[in-house]
Amino acid sequence: MKLSLNKAGNGALALSEARVSGFARDSGPAVKLRAALSVAGDRALPFIFPVAVLLIWHFATLWQWVPSQVLPSPARVAATFAEFVMDGSLFVHTGISLARVLQGVLLGGTVGLMLGFGMGLSRLLNELLGPMIRALASVPKLGWVPLLVPLVGIDEALKVVSIAIGATVPVTLNTYTSLQRIPARYLETARVLRLTPSRAFFKVILPATLPGIVTGFVLAFSFGWKALIAVELMASSEGLGFLMTWGRQLFQMDVVLTSVLAIGVVGWLLDRFLQWSSRHLLHWLE
Repeated sequence: MKLSLNKAGNGALALSEARVSGFARDSGPAVKLRAALSVAGDRALPFIFPVAVLLIWHFATLWQWVPSQVLPSPARVAATFAEFVMDGSLFVHTGISLARVLQGVLLGGTVGLMLGFGMGLSRLLNELLGPMIRALASVPKLGWVPLLVPLVGIDEALKVVSIAIGATVPVTLNTYTSLQRIPARYLETARVLRLTPSRAFFKVILPATLPGIVTGFVLAFSFGWKALIAVELMASSEGLGFLMTWGRQLFQMDVVLTSVLAIGVVGWLLDRFLQWSSRHLLHWLE
């Protein structure tokens, strides 16, 4: 009797194990399929809203919910965009805007580096300039335009100086903050090794502050791009902001939307490039 019970128990156990193993084999492809669908869904998620907006835009123009003079169709905007690309005008205006941003950020970044290192290495300069720099950080970038127009006019200097002012603040504050966060043991090591001030700066201080400086320049480019487009909307005869204003004045909304699309794409590409270059630069410096 005991032997038969044992055999029955062993048989039930074997049957249970067979079912479990069979379930595992059956569930393997299902699990992989669910995982693949989950990954595909995550990748498609960022495109859901833009596609929805594009569809609403298309049907709004197709069914004439909005007059075509006010909201041209996506196909018309795409045709205008392609026309500007083919004749090269979009690249010309984009290049002019990017050149202005580069000049302004280099000018403002240079001033910001000097101010940031000066405030970080000198308590007196920090007490003198710190409150003013922090107050300037609260001033909107376009708040300087009414003051700058009588001083520098409405030509190239206005765009470059406006960007430079906007770029100075993030570079200054990030440089200063990076100096304050240098570990004390780094400075103690420099004193123990009796490094000269110049060698201590280039061997200890500068490498320790580079991540913060790079972040400051990334922010400066981002702020500079936004400030430039706004300034070009008000006073410019070239650039993407001017292209938008020109389309508005002629009531060619396809040109306006083409300019908006170009500004967004260039801004996104600029941000991606800055993030990529900053990661690789910091990795190379390490």
